[in-house]
Amino acid sequence: MKIIDAHVHLIQTIAGTGAGGELRFIGNGMARYASGETIRALPDRFSSGTVSAEDILKLMDENGVEKAVLLQGNYFGFQNLYSWEAQQKYPERFRTAGSYDPCSRFRDRIRQHLFEELGIGIVKFELSTGSGLMCNHPTFPLDGPMMEEEYRYAEDHGLICVMDIGKLGAESWQVEGLRRVVLRHPGMQFVICHLLAPSRTTGKEMEEGLRRLAIPNVWFDLAALPHNIRPEEYPYETAAYYVERAIDIVGDDKIIFGSDIPSTLKEDTYRHLIDYIQDAVSFSRDTKERILYRNAATLYFAEKC
Repeated sequence: MKIIDAHVHLIQTIAGTGAGGELRFIGNGMARYASGETIRALPDRFSSGTVSAEDILKLMDENGVEKAVLLQGNYFGFQNLYSWEAQQKYPERFRTAGSYDPCSRFRDRIRQHLFEELGIGIVKFELSTGSGLMCNHPTFPLDGPMMEEEYRYAEDHGLICVMDIGKLGAESWQVEGLRRVVLRHPGMQFVICHLLAPSRTTGKEMEEGLRRLAIPNVWFDLAALPHNIRPEEYPYETAAYYVERAIDIVGDDKIIFGSDIPSTLKEDTYRHLIDYIQDAVSFSRDTKERILYRNAATLYFAEKC
C-alpha cells in the first residue's frame, strides 16, 4: 500500500520558541527553554539535533513511505529555506510549506519571498498557546482582521492553508472562528492538523468540532494523534477509534495520514505510527488507501487518484 506522510519536520538546527521562551539545543537530543525547563526534543537516532532531508528519506524508505509534506512550526523554529532546499533537491519526494509571523514588520517582503519568488505553494500557521503564535502574542481571534489579511493573501496566491489551532481546550482552539473563516473563503483549501488534537478524555468535544468543520474545503491530518492520546501503547485503540469517528463525521476522503516525525519517534517507531492505520481491522482497504495516500496525493501533489 502506497503512503504519503503529510506532516513531517526537517531540522537544520533547533532554534524554537514556546511558552517558556527561546528553545535551544543542548546536546544528546535535549533542549532547554529560556525558562530553564529541559525537554527531550528528539529521539536517540537524532541526538545530534539535526534532521536532514536524507535522514527523513532513509526513514521513509525503511517504512515504505513514498512522499512527505514538510511543515514548519515554532517548536523547532521555522525551517523554511532548509525545507525548500530539500524540495528542490528531491522534488519527487517532498512538498514544503512556508511559515511566518503575521506580526513581522516586514511581513509583506517575507510573503513575497517565500510564496512568489521561491514558489512555495503551502502556508502553515501554528497558532497554539504552547509553541505557536499565541505562545508569544496575546490571544487573537482566528477570524479577526489580522489573520483575515493572511487568508486573503493565501487565497489570492492559490496557497493551501494548513492550520494548527493547538490542543483542545486551549485559547487558540477556536473552532467557531475557524468555521467562519472557512465559510468566508470557500475557494481555499484548508487542512486542520492533529485531528483537532484530542486527548483520551476529550473525544466528544473532538467529534463536535469535526461536525462544525465538516465543510467541503476542509481536510484533517492525523499527525501526533497517538502522542496526544497518551498514555496508550500500539496498536493505539483510542486513536484508531477517533479516526473511525472522524470517518463517520467528515468522510474518509477528508482525512490525511501524518506522523509528526521526528519528535514523535521519542515514543514509538515509525512503523507503528503507520500500522495503527494500515493494520486496523475496522477500516476497509479503500479507506486505508484514501487516508494513507490518495487524499494527500490529490491535495498536495496534484495527482489524479
